[in-house]
Amino acid sequence: MLAISNDLIERINTHVEEAYPEEGAGFLLGVDGEVKEILPLPNAREDEARHNRFLFTPEDYLKAELKADGLGLSLIGVFHSHPDCPNVPSEYDREWAQPFFSYVITRVDAGKAVNHRSWRLVEDRSKYDEEEINFS
Repeated sequence: MLAISNDLIERINTHVEEAYPEEGAGFLLGVDGEVKEILPLPNAREDEARHNRFLFTPEDYLKAELKADGLGLSLIGVFHSHPDCPNVPSEYDREWAQPFFSYVITRVDAGKAVNHRSWRLVEDRSKYDEEEINFS
């Protein structure tokens, strides 16, 4: 189970709604399955692919690791949006995912965040299992 506050969900919503109609994304920082902070980031994909893909640069990962370390937290996952389509992981998402991370996907319809689902890649990388989110 992933625990996340309503305040952080609102911050995710703001970021992905501002990114619409492109995918918005960022990192989840926390400890023991509890998200304590987020790090919204710009989508580094080329312009023509941002509507259905996101990309983090090596510098983005370093920034996230340093921020987590500075807060006494760990990098525990990624959030991103699926504009105008279901918030289930795509094959592209699976290919780039890491086991043991939580992947929160927000469905954004017509510019408005409508719901969130979280997924974890199984260790053999063959599929995702849905993970319950505890909103508080």
